[in-house]
Amino acid sequence: MTSVKLFKQDGSENGTVDLKDEIFGIEPNDNVVYDAIIMQRAGKRQGTHSTKNRSAVRGGGRKPWRQKGTGRARQGSIRSPQWRGGGIVFGPTPRKYGYKLPKKVRRLAIKSVLSQKVLDGDLVVVDELSLQKPKTKEFTQVLANLKLDGKLLLALEAGNDTVALSARNIEGVSVLAADQVNVLDVANSDKLVLTKKALQQIEEVLA
Repeated sequence: MTSVKLFKQDGSENGTVDLKDEIFGIEPNDNVVYDAIIMQRAGKRQGTHSTKNRSAVRGGGRKPWRQKGTGRARQGSIRSPQWRGGGIVFGPTPRKYGYKLPKKVRRLAIKSVLSQKVLDGDLVVVDELSLQKPKTKEFTQVLANLKLDGKLLLALEAGNDTVALSARNIEGVSVLAADQVNVLDVANSDKLVLTKKALQQIEEVLA
């Protein structure tokens, strides 16, 4: 069974914590991770782009000149695509880009990125994170105690609002509930920081 060091929020070590091998000890599958990241990024697209086709632009109700006898090319409307101010051919219209991968693929992807964090030594487990009241300065000191910097993803157990409020305004720190940990955010972070309770919640969900 894989194990990592367990820290206190003052930076001192507090033994080790065991990780489930079926979640944190698998062989990472890069192709599945790539597919999951593309799926998440597609789902984040607003899809509000819009253009007007020839039926939506204003004007062009009558034929600009007669069909024959003018020496010019025949035209049916001044709002045809080849005219300035005309409609757009095959332009983008509002749509949703989101789609779903199979559940087993999504689970394999999150397990892969979690296992990769363990392999790279970028998983930090803290016994407990607690503050008396929301204070960004105090939580900044906690990060200094743990010698953490760069892009951090902090996963907290449900109900730990004090720490979440303290950490959310720090540059480079992203805060998620344990049940919202996802492939894109984990892969986009330098370090993944979990509390012991958050770790248990993740293992319960993915077990």
